[in-house]
Amino acid sequence: MAFAILAQQPAWALALAAVGLIVATRAAVLLALWFYAAFLRPGKPLRARYGAWAVVTGATDGIGRAIALELAAAGLGVVLVGRNPDKLAKVAAEVRARRPGAETRTFVIDFAADGLAENVAALAESVRDLDVGVLVNNAGLCYPYARYFHEVDEKLARDLIALNVEQVTRLTHALMPGMVRRKRGAVVNIGSGAATILPSDPLYTVYAATKAYVDQFSRSLYVEYKNMGIDVQCQAPMYVATKMASIRNATLLAPSPETYARASVRYIGYEPRCTPHWAHGVVWYLFSIVPEPLVDRYLLGMSLFIREKGRAKDARKKAL
Repeated sequence: MAFAILAQQPAWALALAAVGLIVATRAAVLLALWFYAAFLRPGKPLRARYGAWAVVTGATDGIGRAIALELAAAGLGVVLVGRNPDKLAKVAAEVRARRPGAETRTFVIDFAADGLAENVAALAESVRDLDVGVLVNNAGLCYPYARYFHEVDEKLARDLIALNVEQVTRLTHALMPGMVRRKRGAVVNIGSGAATILPSDPLYTVYAATKAYVDQFSRSLYVEYKNMGIDVQCQAPMYVATKMASIRNATLLAPSPETYARASVRYIGYEPRCTPHWAHGVVWYLFSIVPEPLVDRYLLGMSLFIREKGRAKDARKKAL
């Protein structure tokens, strides 16, 4: 009976129904795969797969500190890299307190200071005797608050490029030969939803452009080194409740660094581009289905609001 009814339908209707079925099936499969990756997929055995040590930059606060703690909990020794020796010592003590017997090392470096090439070379030399299996390029810089491109001063522009582009490139280049030699390793570059999820990031233009570099840098390295046993990944979070984001209290859409780090470490070694926190993935989907002009208008309005608040705060400081 059903076949008889179908046979009576015009060809265009059958073709349209077939296309609809294909689209619906594809959407269902993608949803199932996303759900599995976000909630059910186990993390990889990092120490066995990649090596005994992880190097984490920007490890004194926020996402970097939380990821270092998670990697230590996964059984890796951690090299904590940052510019504040007291904070590095505090995080190292926290790692050992949470995981007695965990191995830690610290290295003090200011990626925005002069002599970046020499400083990165010194860092690479300091870990030459270690089986570094995981590199997390987390150190980065954003605007103090939203501003037009012509309002970005020379120092801020230079520091953004130095931290978000040059140090990621140089440190990866310095540690990659060891991974190639050992035929295993994972490089995790912390990008931003500003470059990967959003169609634009007005009034944060230079920041977003540097993170777009991180995204393409990571994607190309993934293709280059996948057959050598090395996984390269760009993680693109949206807001996380950190000092850099100026968010004090965690929410569903702005998780705590610890919540983000748990998802982040579980994603290492899988997709070359990902948004580990599930709520950020939902935001990614929503932005993808809204017309870009509407998203652009919303983002510009939000950035202008942040700019006015920042300028008012600066004015109050000057008045004191």
